[in-house]
Amino acid sequence: MSWTALLPLKAAGERKTRLADQLSPAGRDALTDRLLGHVAGVLRASPLVSRLVLLSPAPPAGWPGEWLADSGHGLNAELQRARRTLTTPVLILHADLPFLTAADVAALAGAGAGGCAVAPDRHGRGTNAIALAAATPWTFAFGADSFAAHRAHGAAIVERDGLAFDLDTPDDLALAIARGLRMEVLP
Repeated sequence: MSWTALLPLKAAGERKTRLADQLSPAGRDALTDRLLGHVAGVLRASPLVSRLVLLSPAPPAGWPGEWLADSGHGLNAELQRARRTLTTPVLILHADLPFLTAADVAALAGAGAGGCAVAPDRHGRGTNAIALAAATPWTFAFGADSFAAHRAHGAAIVERDGLAFDLDTPDDLALAIARGLRMEVLP
């Protein structure tokens, strides 16, 4: 099965605002671009992914895949719109997964091949990734407690460290650094 990977990304200057006490706006954008580069690299290397699409108001410099303009209607509405334009099965991954691996992508795609699969964050409240077979009906519900809302679709659950560890809060950043994320190049 060939998958399209769809990566939503906020506009530069609006990313990772919960890290404002730790990083400047330029530092947050640089961190997000670096995390996006990692996730995109893992997806590009996967033989399961035939297409890489960024959903964002504007692509970062050097973006290696396709770009779909985010028109500002909110993440859930934008993902619904994007999904209607895609004809293949789709993997939706957030771009802040510093420890994502090819095995994580394969596990998500394998679990979603029969319909749908979701990967919760490490706290079990948020959703970091979704796999949807082409004809699977779905309503996106990102926001507070999105995992419970997405799980209600009857989705398979994929619990893997590379999919669960996202970088949103100062505690996440500290733990990521302790686990080897290098920060010395950020402004």
